[in-house]
Amino acid sequence: MHRRDLLKTGLVGLGALGLPSLGWALPGRQQAHWLFSAVDDAEGRHCIQAISPEDGRSFRIAVSERCHGGCLRPDSAQAVLFARRPGRSLHVIDGDARAEIARVDAGPGHHFYGHGVFEPSGRYLYVTANRIEDAAGLVRVYDAEQDYAHRHDLPLDGIGPHELRLMPDGRTLAIGLGGIRTHPDYGRAKLNLDDMAPALMLMDRESGEISARHAPSHHQLSCRHLDVGVDGTVIAGYQYQGPEWERRPLIARLSPQGEFSEIALPEPLTDELRQYTASVAIARGRPRALITAPRGHRVLLIDSRDGRLLASHPLPDAAGARCDGRGGFLVSSGRGGLYRVGGDGSAPQQLESLAIRWDNHLT
Repeated sequence: MHRRDLLKTGLVGLGALGLPSLGWALPGRQQAHWLFSAVDDAEGRHCIQAISPEDGRSFRIAVSERCHGGCLRPDSAQAVLFARRPGRSLHVIDGDARAEIARVDAGPGHHFYGHGVFEPSGRYLYVTANRIEDAAGLVRVYDAEQDYAHRHDLPLDGIGPHELRLMPDGRTLAIGLGGIRTHPDYGRAKLNLDDMAPALMLMDRESGEISARHAPSHHQLSCRHLDVGVDGTVIAGYQYQGPEWERRPLIARLSPQGEFSEIALPEPLTDELRQYTASVAIARGRPRALITAPRGHRVLLIDSRDGRLLASHPLPDAAGARCDGRGGFLVSSGRGGLYRVGGDGSAPQQLESLAIRWDNHLT
């Protein structure tokens, strides 16, 4: 379902935020003019927040359900943010108009998992979804040039796809398959923890062919979030669904040559992360990857070439992360803070503190 001219009111100016000038690369776009995130405001209302890194301009749009991740559309001022699992809507935001210009429903018998990505031309949008009847994981394809009409589905032969990114070839999708069965009637309850089958997958977005499926070292290591470097390196984060006292690796790496490995962190640090990672971001221009761990109140910096741990910093309720275009990262906190973390391993610098709760991703 589409709705035009939605919520042109509800824009909230927050004043200059003192953010650095950013210029991260995106196919078809030299600079991202807005930073987007799902947030909850001080009254607990669900919103989409936008901030201009260049001059601190901002606006906020109220939405009916909690959102999660998002993606920018190349050659456009549009961004798309997705309802949080098991949500049913995607929200198209126009940064120039400062408005939600369309809302698309997942359709009967389906729900979204909170993530999507555009192909380089900006026409087709690929969104992870669940077919509720049999819990089949899908990538649903939407045509942005035709009012985001649903075109077709790509089956994944698995359950619970979550974040996906486009590989440098512009054709291959890297997909984190969480392996967890859910049903909207049971909210966020996990229904199949004993027989999960997570994976880090590669799929041809045109043919639907799955070219690689890498299983984690334990079947309850849910592969959820990931990012892709300009060289084709994939860094993925796990969320362990097993007993609290067990210690498992929480980060995986897929090399540009297709070699899959898991990264062993020092045992005390692994324990501190409490079996949970959230956002993953790989810097542009230098081999650095940042992983947030909100339950452990930490951010980790690793060398994306070999997985070496370079730094571990405390950061309360560390949430969303993305590269800042200068070899470092922006990181949000569920407690309202916005930080910059340098690629040199230096400690986080707080840029702003707002009366909002940032969700686990920055777009």
